[in-house]
Amino acid sequence: MNRSFLVMTTIVASLGGFLFGFDMAVVSGILPFVREQFGLNALQEGWFVSSALAGCILGVIISSDLSDRLGRKKLLFIAAFLFLLAAIGCALFADLAWLITARILGGVAVGIASTVVPLYLSEIAPDDKRGRLVTYYQLAVTIGILVAYLSNAMLLNYALANAGKSTNWLFVKEVWRGMFGVGVIPAVLFLAGLTQVPESPRWLMREKQTTGSYKELFAPEIKRAMLIGILLPLFSQFSGINAIIYYGPSILHDAGITLSNSFISQIIFGAANVFFTIFAIWKVDSLGRRPLYLWGTAGAAVSLALTGICFFTGATGLPLLLCVMLFLAFFAFSIGPLKFVIAAEIFPDHIRARALSVSIMVMWLADTLVGQITPILLHELGTAQTFWFFAAFCVLAFITVYKLLPETKGQSFEEIQRTMRHI
Repeated sequence: MNRSFLVMTTIVASLGGFLFGFDMAVVSGILPFVREQFGLNALQEGWFVSSALAGCILGVIISSDLSDRLGRKKLLFIAAFLFLLAAIGCALFADLAWLITARILGGVAVGIASTVVPLYLSEIAPDDKRGRLVTYYQLAVTIGILVAYLSNAMLLNYALANAGKSTNWLFVKEVWRGMFGVGVIPAVLFLAGLTQVPESPRWLMREKQTTGSYKELFAPEIKRAMLIGILLPLFSQFSGINAIIYYGPSILHDAGITLSNSFISQIIFGAANVFFTIFAIWKVDSLGRRPLYLWGTAGAAVSLALTGICFFTGATGLPLLLCVMLFLAFFAFSIGPLKFVIAAEIFPDHIRARALSVSIMVMWLADTLVGQITPILLHELGTAQTFWFFAAFCVLAFITVYKLLPETKGQSFEEIQRTMRHI
């Protein structure tokens, strides 16, 4: 590919990451409205939120086999179509059961995108730009999260300003439907863009070869690669990022940092995540994966420890905010994007899709677990001890990468396979 065509292809594929981030974040501003309108009890509210995760797990399960059989591009088409159906359904369905069905469809799309987009980007990338191209996916996810927060805030302000002045159903009376409906725009762009991009050349090269079985994932020659592919997404979710993203606004509020509302605090965190992910794009193919990951996990451990000390000593306000932002910086240029970059390049061609789907499945299961235990940790251990708990996992991640991960920057897939087999 020439440079301009490669850029266009990367942007189109990364729209899958954008929709992934948007779909998972937009519900944060929607939930209070849906809870009130449908009179949801605790069980129904939990199912409304977790239904997307159930769809996501289904999407990951089906993506590995179908992307090998049908090709990466066709799976991206399916994901884009499901994103579009989900956005329309969530905006228009009046019945709660159908609304949840649309949420499940959106979750399936997220599951497919979270597996196939980094897989596709790694396979179209030149060896010396592979880290950068796959990191664009993570950047797109963070931009999608930020756009969801911004569009939610803008639509809410519009609805409040026009309450009693307009009977607009989609953007005033039931503004949450408009929040969902915004997702139609990137979904249409994703569908249209996919008509202009090529199939993965790696998939075309091995199209007539036998696809590897899940049994091969346990073969001795890829044991190290499989261990890395499982542990990095696990550590990513246990790094403390969920405590910041999900509970950050309430934690900061409890610490005495007054923000006008939760939307503003989410926007601040989202913008910081985008900004520092750009640093990873800049340096991942020059400094390399290993140094970035080691510096990032070490810095994340220290910043989380300092955050815990702030809570323990009562040093809130600006010191606490700086510690949280420091953690976001270290996470965004290392732990966040590099799990996708590394998992997408360390496996052989014939089992790459299956191995990557296992890696992504671990990420989603760990995400679910951390979401469940974080409020328990905050309540039972205390805020300071919770952050120290996550800091310990960052230390484990540092040790794991130091002992197991070789440098892979600038290497072909074949060179990486030889390196992984002989260390």
